[in-house]
Amino acid sequence: MSSRLSVRGSQSAAPGRFFRSRWVNPPERVEEMDPAELAPGFRAAGVACGLKDGGSTDLGLLTCEGDASSALLLTRNAAAAAPVRVCREECDPAAIRGAVVNSGNANAATGEQGYADALAMRDAAAEALEIAPRAVAVAETGTIGVPLAIDAVRRGITEAAGALSSGGGEDFARAITTTDRGPKRCTLRAGGITVSAQAKGAGMIEPGLATMLCFVQTDAAVDDPAGVLRVAVDRSFEQITVDGQMSTNDTVLLQATGASGERLPEGLLDALLLQLALEIVADGEGATRVARVAVEEAASVSEADRAARAIANSPLVKTALYGRDPNWGRVAQAAGMALAGEDLAELGPAQIDADELASDSAEAELGIRLGRGEASAAVYFSDLSPAYVELNSAYAS
Repeated sequence: MSSRLSVRGSQSAAPGRFFRSRWVNPPERVEEMDPAELAPGFRAAGVACGLKDGGSTDLGLLTCEGDASSALLLTRNAAAAAPVRVCREECDPAAIRGAVVNSGNANAATGEQGYADALAMRDAAAEALEIAPRAVAVAETGTIGVPLAIDAVRRGITEAAGALSSGGGEDFARAITTTDRGPKRCTLRAGGITVSAQAKGAGMIEPGLATMLCFVQTDAAVDDPAGVLRVAVDRSFEQITVDGQMSTNDTVLLQATGASGERLPEGLLDALLLQLALEIVADGEGATRVARVAVEEAASVSEADRAARAIANSPLVKTALYGRDPNWGRVAQAAGMALAGEDLAELGPAQIDADELASDSAEAELGIRLGRGEASAAVYFSDLSPAYVELNSAYAS
């Protein structure tokens, strides 16, 4: 049956080390650069201000030397953290020049003081960068419900402002990590333009957006940053899950200066964000494998998406992926649960391809045909291992 799965990704090798997944299809002639180097016109830094134990880097600062067209996407969680609310209410999403980020504290569920602290953090960064406060985005990630040590953050902002450099991408990427096993970052050159990006995420990952942060910088000309970013995010970060939990702090920022005079090559941002999204899934807390569930022959795209998410978030399916058990019955159960009350023909091995669950590959394909229409959807997910329970039961609260 696997030959009938029309949404299966390419298995051909992609250029460079960054594009590693068989499901990512970047444009041709993409050159991978030193990930510490930012796109021309941008500078960044990462320092330790004391929010995380052990002196780990936990405060990042990013700036653009001139004007930039930008777009900002934020979590839809109703319990959004203070930095998200500050970005919604106190920033100009189309003209963001700088960003300040901390890890180790989400500044979520911290009341009026938390909001005031996030605003003070933004204002301190604006002063240090000598740009308008509304041109600075603020993002935070870490433990929920703990007051922010704002004085330490202010000191960190001052230190980071003095360390800004065009080669600061690596330190910035490390500054935004929490339970990540390592930084997620890249710098790519294609068609006369450069794109650099830094992301974080490992747990509390489910669309809307997912706990993930992503910052993208480019010297390309982008006419509609909000529209371009929305499409690319819909095809990447919105299609992943680790544990089915929507974060309070998600932030994705795109900044484009247009200084190169060239436009983004078609498909580059889509490929870039999908690879970063898959790195988040692969880095899922305790994860050892990544899978894609492709749902076909659904009555609508929303139905296909609903079934795919039910399968991807099923602990039974996720543990089967971990145990390399091609248990199609668990897939049928999850799909049937998603379509409860609908007229669904019996699902069995003829409709479900679970063979790759048993493979030794780090990426596994899972497919199901519902026999209800022509719509399809796919979701990427991680397995569920004992390490997930160990990590989250020991995580600070």
